[in-house]
Amino acid sequence: MLSPPEVLRLLLAIVLVTAGNAAAAELPEFREAPAFRNGRGCSGAAVSPTIHIAMTLDATYLRGSLAGVHSVLQHASCPENVVFHFLATAPRRLRRAVVAAFPGLPFRIYRFDAGLVRGKISTSVRRALDQPLNYARIYLADVLPRAVRRVIYFDSDLIVVDDVARLWAIDLGPHVLGAPEYRHANFTSYFTDRFWSDPSYPLTFSARRRPPCYFNTGVMVMDLERWRAGDYTKKLESWMEIQKKEARIYELGSLPPFLLVFAGEVKGVEHRWNQHGLGGDNVEGLCRDLHPGPVSLLHWSGKGKPWLRLDAGRPCALDSLWAPYDLLRRKGRDLLAEG
Repeated sequence: MLSPPEVLRLLLAIVLVTAGNAAAAELPEFREAPAFRNGRGCSGAAVSPTIHIAMTLDATYLRGSLAGVHSVLQHASCPENVVFHFLATAPRRLRRAVVAAFPGLPFRIYRFDAGLVRGKISTSVRRALDQPLNYARIYLADVLPRAVRRVIYFDSDLIVVDDVARLWAIDLGPHVLGAPEYRHANFTSYFTDRFWSDPSYPLTFSARRRPPCYFNTGVMVMDLERWRAGDYTKKLESWMEIQKKEARIYELGSLPPFLLVFAGEVKGVEHRWNQHGLGGDNVEGLCRDLHPGPVSLLHWSGKGKPWLRLDAGRPCALDSLWAPYDLLRRKGRDLLAEG
């Protein structure tokens, strides 16, 4: 007969196993994507170098992340040369979903310690912007192996409709980051009156190569060697600490620290590589049209996500462009959470 402590341990083990099984059951199921193979012109590192892409993974955005991966592979000239680096707070749970959808995919998944940023995050205009994984892009140079010297960062709500090798080939020159810039955007609106009225905060932009302007951090080509050498993680964290402890100087999650550190120092990339804002604004998520010009990447930044609108039977016109990359077989509970 079991003693009371042994009974207690047995009950605890049963609870933990049951909870683990329930958590696993919450994940959606995905069908296997087609196998994408290199063509004859892909031999040799000089001809077709390895392309490193970093993304985050969580249960809520898993469907979007896998659609993004699917789109990259489908349009890549040398898909087997693309290596994915996923950051997740629950890597073991999510690894199974990636392997099920892409059995032959070259990838690594890294555990992201949410404690790195939890104490530095201040509330923003939308709950999804306050999640620790939204800040994981700040720590790519620390998490990824030092052998990875350059990486493309992609958000989980986009699809690529061009050969990602063209984005990878961009010459960053002396810059740490490359991204499309938007000089028509009202740059001052990304910071509060408290920021602009302070005698010292705006001076951070005074020594930049060019006047600072907005860029979207959902698509970035990053030189990780220069990032590490310049200790840019610490520079971003310092602004987050000012926001948390000294003064509320911005409202939009992880974007403003990037603007504070890099605006005016970004290598401009063609706008075709981030047709962003397709998710509408951060409050209502209304439908939007494409920006004028060619399109290589569609990005549903904003509140409205294509999978949620499609499931609700209220899709925007452009959501139909996302649907062919969707690998969902069966929904999970986490999938229905609002961003």
